[in-house]
Amino acid sequence: MPAYIFSFHNTCYMCTFFLFSLFSMYGVNKHYGTPTNPCAPDRVPGGSSSGSAVAVAAKLVDFSLGTDTGASVRVPASYCGILGFRPSLGAVSTVGVLPMSQSYDTVGWLARDPMILNRIGRVLLHLPDVDPIKPSQIIIAEDCFRLSTIPSDRTVQVLVKSIEKLFGAQCVKHAILGDLVKDKVPSLQHFMDKGNEDQVDDIPPSLAALSSAMRLLQRYEFKNYHAKWVTKVNPDFGPGISERIWDAIKATGENIDFCHSVRTELRAALTALLGDHGVLALPTTPGEPPKVQANPSTSDIFFSRPFSLLSVAGSSGFCQVSIPLGRYDNVPLAISLVAKHGSDAFLLNLVETLYDTLQETI
Repeated sequence: MPAYIFSFHNTCYMCTFFLFSLFSMYGVNKHYGTPTNPCAPDRVPGGSSSGSAVAVAAKLVDFSLGTDTGASVRVPASYCGILGFRPSLGAVSTVGVLPMSQSYDTVGWLARDPMILNRIGRVLLHLPDVDPIKPSQIIIAEDCFRLSTIPSDRTVQVLVKSIEKLFGAQCVKHAILGDLVKDKVPSLQHFMDKGNEDQVDDIPPSLAALSSAMRLLQRYEFKNYHAKWVTKVNPDFGPGISERIWDAIKATGENIDFCHSVRTELRAALTALLGDHGVLALPTTPGEPPKVQANPSTSDIFFSRPFSLLSVAGSSGFCQVSIPLGRYDNVPLAISLVAKHGSDAFLLNLVETLYDTLQETI
């Protein structure tokens, strides 16, 4: 393997930084400060693996490692204009990693170069080099892209033109993901009322419910791991993070069994949709990174829009990659591809094949 410069957090420092940054999509940290986003200094870098993303985006290192439970590799990658990979659940060992929610915890990685992203993935996943496989279909989740504030000609159309150039127009398919989830994940009915309460604008109720189920299970598992320490020490968490942590400490086991059923049903539904070599395309985040000085709401409603997208891979355990698509209004934007559980090598190869054409099309 070539000699790459890489970054990882010292274990003790990472534990401390992690605990003061978790439950945050922004990388804002009361005690350690907010890492500067090299691609947009007035914007947040994403969290909680913000330091890892910033190191790559600033060209200090060739790649870095990060944890992704809710979205902590994918969102920083999107906000900092680099590649970020969340592997299939369980594909990379989490031994030695401070747990947040073991049903969702993964160790991912970030890079600027798709070849390096692929190479690092093969080392971490213990995979041999294999030839790329042409995708059988790349499915555009139309309702997910309607949630995005970025014009479709800068996201969907760039992707579609690139796919058609490389693989032919017959490879492009379209789907309404919310309808599929509603039909194929019956356990979500137990969260639909919650989903409707959290619904913002045109978020499909089934995807809002999926977000609610994911966050409920994450809070419950966080409580099991950390409630004793939090209640005993009462740490000085930052604004927003403190409220979400104490909400987690108060979480009950109600509907937890249904959360697990949702995950099983969702994985089966998406596996059937994608097959062996299909890919689902959706926005990584629904809009541009917030400004550093912004004071975003800490309510569940504020998080429903991004997590309705991020919970698709998170709850299914599928692998997901965030790919930069240049800039819009002088801030980075990105798109994501999702492949079925265990298809990490296929997805890494696809990114390397597709990347240059995407950049040319932009």
